[in-house]
Amino acid sequence: MRPNYKKIYMDMLRMEYPEKLKDPKVKELLEKLHTSEDVLKFNEKLFKQSRENQKLKTYDRQTMLKLLQYQKKHGHSTSYMSRKYKISRTTLSKWKGMFEEELEDTMKNAGK
Repeated sequence: MRPNYKKIYMDMLRMEYPEKLKDPKVKELLEKLHTSEDVLKFNEKLFKQSRENQKLKTYDRQTMLKLLQYQKKHGHSTSYMSRKYKISRTTLSKWKGMFEEELEDTMKNAGK
């Protein structure tokens, strides 16, 4: 079962930043919160990014694969991806192991 990101952010904004709920762009973005990737983009647009690691984040399978595909397609290092998305190198390496075969198949099919 997926979390209801829209409800979570609506509650959070109502309590902490009610003025942001008046912005039509924020309302539009709230309607598009379906995956972990959407949440990351929403956070980036709505809130200033902090330098510290984001603890206890969860990612769905689709987002993990998308990040790994992006990394492989553009030839980015694990360290670069770790800094850019604030995900530990260990976690990225674990994902690579989990999705190694699927990632290779996806990249082969993309090249056809």
